[in-house]
Amino acid sequence: ELGSGGMATVYLAEDVKHHRKVAVKVLRPEFAAALGPERFLREIEITANLNHPHILPLLDSGEADSFLYYVMPYVEGESLRDRLVGEKQLPINDSLKITSEVADALGFAHQHNVIHRDIKPENRSSSRYRGGRRDETHGDRHRDWYSCLSQPRTGKR
Repeated sequence: ELGSGGMATVYLAEDVKHHRKVAVKVLRPEFAAALGPERFLREIEITANLNHPHILPLLDSGEADSFLYYVMPYVEGESLRDRLVGEKQLPINDSLKITSEVADALGFAHQHNVIHRDIKPENRSSSRYRGGRRDETHGDRHRDWYSCLSQPRTGKR
């Protein structure tokens, strides 16, 4: 188990076809029973249609044994929360880079009528940048967010 929230649990899994680690987000049965699967299905649809360098893409989705799920790339390394616990204060260059990337991803999501409802350091990888430079082990394809999704904006307040 990589993490869990009110609606779903995220597990580390092996993509046997492509020989890679993936993160699988599974809707909690009690959530589906109480409120229905619609919100999770909408999250899957939204995820599938967002293509941005700092938002994890959807690799697959489906249902197995009455469990709804979707699959994302697994991002190795520490979360921003883990890094903050260890360092307490980030170097200014790292802080500016992270802030810029988060704002860019949120701006892109907002342009597509998506509001992130759970912005927190646990949902952001920090391992890409160390000491103000890109960590070469991850390369340019590395995407920084474990999850950047929610309900579409309705314009209502």
